[in-house]
Amino acid sequence: MRPLVPVSHRTRIGLGIAFFVLFFAVWALATLGGFVSKVFLADPITMVLNGWTLLVRFGFSYDIAMTVWRVVGGFVFAALVAVPLGIAMGAYKPVEAFFEPFVSFARYLPASAFIPLLILWAGTGETQKLLVIFLGSVFQIVLMVATSVGATRRDLVEAAYTLGSDERSVVARVLIPANAPEIAEILRLVLGWAWTYVIVAELIGSSEGIGHMIIDSQALNATGQMIFGIIVIGFIGLVSDFVFKAVNARLFPWKFA
Repeated sequence: MRPLVPVSHRTRIGLGIAFFVLFFAVWALATLGGFVSKVFLADPITMVLNGWTLLVRFGFSYDIAMTVWRVVGGFVFAALVAVPLGIAMGAYKPVEAFFEPFVSFARYLPASAFIPLLILWAGTGETQKLLVIFLGSVFQIVLMVATSVGATRRDLVEAAYTLGSDERSVVARVLIPANAPEIAEILRLVLGWAWTYVIVAELIGSSEGIGHMIIDSQALNATGQMIFGIIVIGFIGLVSDFVFKAVNARLFPWKFA
């Protein structure tokens, strides 16, 4: 291995699969071998059986669908607000000076701290859960997009002015296209954070969702079900991450080649 030297696509896939095989092998050895009590950590076989029971007998697929809907809804709402604002902050320094102190302040506020207030304002329905994801994502996206747009190469902007572009054209034809790949990558990263917020939102005042199933399983000391729910979250997140990467590579081949 040499620093920063890329590996082939086949090698990358093989190494990724090898890690999961090793992970499950160590897990099986620790639990089935009696090194860890099954009260605290279910073995992989029990986890799979419990997961199958959840899907077949208890309609866990509906809980999965509800959680996915909440993540997508809250994240899209945040992106629709944050991306234009971030572009405006990166492009126009007065806008940045106006919003940046508040955004920097707000992004340190944990979304989970707002749950009691959001329950008071919006109840325990879907609006409250969407707002938790929105608050957890929007300020991160704003600041990261603003930083990306603000770091655009000055020679590109000066060249556009030299060719007769006005301020609006510079934003639309230089700043946005130049930073579109980076903005897409920012959205991919923040989508992963959105999954943490939805589970927190579902732990309180929810009657469906993966987080609701996990907290119910904790009351029953069903570690196999809890682990299955956690793995489902990771699997969906992994799939969404690969989809995001594939779409970004298709839209911006020169950046993600």
